[in-house]
Amino acid sequence: MHILKITEDGAARHTVDDLARLLTEQDGFVWVDIPHCDDTAVHVLAEVFGFHRLAVKDCRERNRVPKMHAYDDHVLAVLHAPERGERGHVHYLELDQFIGRGYLVTVHGPNNPAVTAEAAERETRAVRDRIDGGRLRPDSPAALSHAIVAALIRNQEEYVEHVTTDVWALEQQVTGGDVAEPEAFLTELFRARHGLLTVRTMAALSGALYTHMATLPALPKGHRGSVEDTADRFTRVRRITDGQREYLQGVIGFYQSLLTLRSTLVGQTQNERVRELTEASYAQNEEVKKISAWAAIFFAPSLVAAAYGMNFTHMPELRWAFGYPFALVLMAAAGMALYWAFKRRGWL
Repeated sequence: MHILKITEDGAARHTVDDLARLLTEQDGFVWVDIPHCDDTAVHVLAEVFGFHRLAVKDCRERNRVPKMHAYDDHVLAVLHAPERGERGHVHYLELDQFIGRGYLVTVHGPNNPAVTAEAAERETRAVRDRIDGGRLRPDSPAALSHAIVAALIRNQEEYVEHVTTDVWALEQQVTGGDVAEPEAFLTELFRARHGLLTVRTMAALSGALYTHMATLPALPKGHRGSVEDTADRFTRVRRITDGQREYLQGVIGFYQSLLTLRSTLVGQTQNERVRELTEASYAQNEEVKKISAWAAIFFAPSLVAAAYGMNFTHMPELRWAFGYPFALVLMAAAGMALYWAFKRRGWL
C-alpha cells in the first residue's frame, strides 16, 4: 500500500499508521494507492475513511462495467483498462477511485490471476514516478485523479494502436493473397475485432460516466473543466475505435467475398467435372445399348440353330424336306425383327 502526502513542497511517503493523522491536516491532501483489496485494505477503507459497505464491496469484487456513485463527501468511480492476454483474450484491469475533498484512494483489481502486478498498477505507478521526479505537482485530489485517468486513456489508445497494427498486417495478407489457412486467418480477424469492441465499450461507458459526473452539483467549479476534458478524451477513444472497427469490417467483408468467389469457382469446376462424367457415362450407356442390341440379334438365330441342332429321335420336322430352309428363314426373321425393334427404340 502506497501512502503519499502531497503538498506544495512535494510528496512524502507515509505508513498506514499515519493515515488518521494525515486526514486531519489542512495542508495538501493524501493519496492512498492500494494494489489489491486485502483485509488490511478493507480495514482502511471501512474504518479509517468510513466508506459505505457497498462501496467497499465494489472494491473487493470484480465489476464488469464502469460505474459511479456520488456520496455526500466523495465520489466512487470504477474504470477499466485493457491488457492483452493469450489467444486474443482481453483482460479488464479494474481501477477504483474514491475522490474526496482531502484525499484520493485508488484500488486495483480484483484482476485475472494471469495479469501481472506491473500491468495492474501501470497507471498509478507512472503518475507516482512523475510526482517523485518533480514533473507533476497536482494541487487537489481531482487533479491527481485526472492525471491517473489520463494515463489510463493513453493505455486504451495504445491498445487500439497495437490492434490497428495487427489489422494492417492482416489486410496485407488478404490483398497479397498470402493466406495459407483460411480458418486460422478468420480467427485472427475476429480476435482483432473483439479487441476493438472491448476497448470501444470501455471508452463509451467511461465517457458516459464522466459526462454524468460533470453535471454533479457538488463538483467544484474549478474541476468541472477537467472532468469534461476526461469525458471528451474517452469519446475520442471511442470514435477512433469505431473508425478502426469499420476499417477492419471492410477487411473481413473483402476476405469473405474472396472466399465466396473461390467457393463459387470450385463449385463451377466441380459442376463441369460432373457434366463431363455424365456425358462420358451417357456415351458409355449408348455403347452398352448397341452392344446389347447386337448381342440379342445374334442370340436369336443361335437359339433357333440350337433348337434345330438337337439330335432327338422324335423331333418334329426331323424328316421334313423344308426343315432346313425353314430354320434359315426363321433365324433371319428373328434377327430382322429384333433389329427393327431396337432401331425403333434408338438403340441402333
